[in-house]
Amino acid sequence: MRFIITLRMALRALRRNTMRSILTALGIIIGVAAVITMVSIGNGAKAQVQAAIASLGDNLILVGPGNQSQGGGVRGGMGAATTLLPADADAIAASFLRSQEEKDNSVGAISPYVIAHGQVLANGLNWGTNIFGVSPDFPIIRSWRVAEGVFFEDPEVVSSAKVAVVGKTIVDNLFPDSDAASVIGQSIRIYGQGGGGGPGGGGGTPFRIIGVMATKGFNANQDQDDVIFIPYTSHMKRISRRNFLTQIYVQAKSEDLIPKVKGDVTDLLTQRHNGTVDFSVQDQADITAARTASTDAMTYLLGAIAGVSLLVGGIGIMNIMLVSVTERTREIGIRMALGAHGSDVLTQFLIEAIALSSLGGLVGVALGIGGSIMLGDYKGWPVEPSTAAMVIAVGFSAAVGVFFGYYPARKAAQLDPIEALRYE
Repeated sequence: MRFIITLRMALRALRRNTMRSILTALGIIIGVAAVITMVSIGNGAKAQVQAAIASLGDNLILVGPGNQSQGGGVRGGMGAATTLLPADADAIAASFLRSQEEKDNSVGAISPYVIAHGQVLANGLNWGTNIFGVSPDFPIIRSWRVAEGVFFEDPEVVSSAKVAVVGKTIVDNLFPDSDAASVIGQSIRIYGQGGGGGPGGGGGTPFRIIGVMATKGFNANQDQDDVIFIPYTSHMKRISRRNFLTQIYVQAKSEDLIPKVKGDVTDLLTQRHNGTVDFSVQDQADITAARTASTDAMTYLLGAIAGVSLLVGGIGIMNIMLVSVTERTREIGIRMALGAHGSDVLTQFLIEAIALSSLGGLVGVALGIGGSIMLGDYKGWPVEPSTAAMVIAVGFSAAVGVFFGYYPARKAAQLDPIEALRYE
């Protein structure tokens, strides 16, 4: 009963100075809102990266040229070097994909991978897009079916055939009046690196469309249907004009086999490269961890900066509570003269401090969620509010109230009733 009376008195004291109470809680509100907003944006960016990596396929292992040296120097990041050759992909396929019956066949599919950006001309229209050189296993790895027509086969790879499989976006922009089925057999001219000429005059290489991929839509703000697939041999010979690969996609037959396949591929390529580890072998977990590391660091940094506002807000609460003790000295003296204990006064001032910080935390959470959603809609950023961050923010704001409110409350509780009554 005594606590209920103390609680009512504390809330009544806050209502007497409503504007001051709001301004006191403002630091907590801003701090919590900033923390929630930053964490939501950071989580959204991380989820976007994870979705993009997951869309590459199941049980995927990426082999790329370049690796970090053991001595602290850097030979080059993933894809920066030119040491990965088609023969390396053939060796992986021969050793693990097309292994003899007595060997452990742990690889389900493999595809060399080459990429270049180029202009594509067809039907009097041109379009800039990414041209990918891959093998017939690529749709299997990506779990991506062909909606119309067919994907190219091994004979087209061996002969460097001028055939292409396009995404729906290519159809929409180069053949706007046609559906996917009607573009099969149509010709497109690709102007890649070293392809000569340009869309405005001569050159380029004609490719015949033999298939249209099923629609995949957007992922990580990228149009997955804005693609053209051609045999990797055709890409290297006719488009990019180079003899090295961008990457090799290797798909393990199951998730349990991923560590084994990584180790086997690493051993094979190390032997082929005369003991030099001038390549990288990463699974999706490795790639996700690497790509989200910077996002995590930025989220923590921004969250820490926003957390400073909570500290400043706590100092503001302590300052106002000290002022309140001074202003209400006679009130405290009268209460204690009428029989109130020092613990009652301590509890009252602690309740006021905790109420200010906790209500500020709740308002900050609401503003943080709303602000992150509005910012995400305005900028087109993915946002993912974190329940854990909300609970921690509110809990921390309440702890701030206890920490910074205790000293003023203790000072009020230790007042001498006689001296307090004399205070003017």
